[in-house]
Amino acid sequence: MPKISVIVPVYNVEKYLNRCVDSILMQTFTDFELILVDDGSPDNCGKICDEYAEKDERIHVIHKENGGLSDARNVGIDWAFAKSNSEWITFIDSDDWIHPRYLETLYDAVKSTGCEISICAYEETTGDNPEVDESQLEADIVNTEDFFCEHNVNAVIAVCKLYKKEDFKDIRYPVGKLHEDEYTTYKILFKYEKIAFANQPLYYYYTNSESIMRSEWTPKRMDSIEAIENQANFFSLNNYQKALEYSVKYLLNNLAKHYKIIVNNNNSEQKKQYLPEIKSKITRYLKFAEDRGISIFSDYIYIYELVYPKRMKLYWYWQAVKRKFTKE
Repeated sequence: MPKISVIVPVYNVEKYLNRCVDSILMQTFTDFELILVDDGSPDNCGKICDEYAEKDERIHVIHKENGGLSDARNVGIDWAFAKSNSEWITFIDSDDWIHPRYLETLYDAVKSTGCEISICAYEETTGDNPEVDESQLEADIVNTEDFFCEHNVNAVIAVCKLYKKEDFKDIRYPVGKLHEDEYTTYKILFKYEKIAFANQPLYYYYTNSESIMRSEWTPKRMDSIEAIENQANFFSLNNYQKALEYSVKYLLNNLAKHYKIIVNNNNSEQKKQYLPEIKSKITRYLKFAEDRGISIFSDYIYIYELVYPKRMKLYWYWQAVKRKFTKE
């Protein structure tokens, strides 16, 4: 049976699917199975998946009604548990592609270091292959909390990683949410004190202008706020002070970003519905940070300026008065 289950959710990517699947089939590490989850794609993706399965017995195709990225990943995970003896799982998005030594590097990393999870770097691209120094593929052992804070995007995205399949025994992606990775990946990372990191871009993240993450702002974007709140609460309960500080500051930055976008939108209903909620959350997490000894004000004055303009006007007036009397 294969060592690795490669799970690829597929939806409306007819133009890119061959590039993705071909990059997987060209891997130097060949002991894997490829699970293509056709998430009710309206184009020819389902047919393309079936054509690949006819040519390579390692490929399994699941056709399902559209349920979104999280649901498709979950179906792939369920299939791997029910029908495969694989030990490891990795995810690849169907408009992305990978370096030929992606699987080899991630698998060698867990075997050579004894870590239970391995990660490689990624690079955003509009279609070109990033340069990779193949002489520098050996993984380093790094502290999980440090990696989360120093490489946060790389840490929280679902891709670029080789997971123990057992780690998904009681974890699934939240169906119906955007930013599903931010709800999920940290729960697996922080099962372990150390991870193996190969700092070469072996995963190619396609910057597709048509993708949902690049579309116009909608209230669903607020899912990211809930996800980061969950992270902050997890880190607080489990005494990860460095990760807690990072997540609280990241949360406040995101809240301020959403606040500013809504203020600048010509949508009075959105302003009425969401600005009070966001302002309330900012107030709550400023207090949350203060109670936990996290310094906010000096580095994030712009947040106070954004949501408390009248108070900050008085603050700057008072600072000017103090400077004047100090000089005298």
